[in-house]
Amino acid sequence: MNLENIEAFVYVVHFNSFRKAADALFLTQPSISSRIRTLEKELGVELLVREGKRFSLTQKGEIFLPHAQQTLKSFKRAEQLMSGKTTEVKTLRLGCTETISHYVVPHVMPKLKERFPNFQIRIITDNSDSIIEKVLNKEIDLGFVRSVSHPALESVKFIEDPIKLCVYQGHSFLEEPPLSIEALETEPLVFYECGSLNWTKIHRLFETLSQPPIIDYHIDNMETAKKLVLERQGISFLPMLCIRREVKDGLLIPVTIPSLSELSLVTNLIMLKEGDSSIFEAVLEINKELKLIERFY
Repeated sequence: MNLENIEAFVYVVHFNSFRKAADALFLTQPSISSRIRTLEKELGVELLVREGKRFSLTQKGEIFLPHAQQTLKSFKRAEQLMSGKTTEVKTLRLGCTETISHYVVPHVMPKLKERFPNFQIRIITDNSDSIIEKVLNKEIDLGFVRSVSHPALESVKFIEDPIKLCVYQGHSFLEEPPLSIEALETEPLVFYECGSLNWTKIHRLFETLSQPPIIDYHIDNMETAKKLVLERQGISFLPMLCIRREVKDGLLIPVTIPSLSELSLVTNLIMLKEGDSSIFEAVLEINKELKLIERFY
């Protein structure tokens, strides 16, 4: 079976276009069509159903496609090995929460890539419970999650991010610090919920009030919560790491409530105890070098 014919088939499906496949392979469209017809003749089945300029995979085509892709990939790999132009590429699978993905990973991963240039880093964003499960099932190598203790996991505190009540410019709270928790009784809130125990502590304090705060928005997305506050739709308890730019620009202002001064989001770095400790330790060292929290405040 001619490898060039398999290549033509894979490229057409990849680009979803005979023309683009022809351009990528420096061939004419008739040549691409001819190669695929020859491949179909060799296999004794129809791979594509053509409808004018459009096409779709037949059932046999769908079955054959992953085998064709793997054959082409194996050949390219062997070709690189024979030419001596390749180095082994490993994959580091990293799971992280939304906050870490947005505000920590872009600072840490370039430094990690410098230390391990042959690693391809794959980022999976999910909630803590799902990431922990994936690490335990060996679907992820490292995870950034809430504080956790498990006999099969190595778990080290990675970052502790203070949570502050944030208001927009011109809000009345800026004229009367320090505040008591009772000051929230009449304030519309944008409540960002991320599952941390500290958020539970805020809820319990709310329950002590004679009149609970007005939660106009209950949000599970950090960026949405932040933008609603910027639009003056309410005030919100937000992790400082996530609002550093807005605080620096004076768009959001953290205010102090003494009874809530110890709130923070703690993120741990986890891995299986049987995992590769060299990468685990490298990430911790990079964090110490960057001093993320100190750097931003």
